[in-house]
Amino acid sequence: ITPGELLCLGSSLAFSGLFYYLYRRKSRVVTRIQEAPKLQVDDNLPALVSAAEGRCLPYVALEGIVLPAQAALTSHYHEGLQGVIQKLQLKEHRLVWNSLARSW
Repeated sequence: ITPGELLCLGSSLAFSGLFYYLYRRKSRVVTRIQEAPKLQVDDNLPALVSAAEGRCLPYVALEGIVLPAQAALTSHYHEGLQGVIQKLQLKEHRLVWNSLARSW
């Protein structure tokens, strides 16, 4: 076995390990999203959020009726299908320590 073959084998194993680690990490996130509780948008939702730990619900699916601000968009391809455009989106930014870059 030549040093070049050992280098190729080592780098191949290192890349395989890295990609498997990234796959497992993303797989856990997908599982948490799929198992997220489904909540209805109603008057009980603010009380539920304020009672949660840290006043934050990590992964939830909100179900409810969306009313358009003006007219609903209709599909050209599917009869009877309507939709709306979301104009306001709230995104919570959290600081997470990145050990690779050693930064927040």
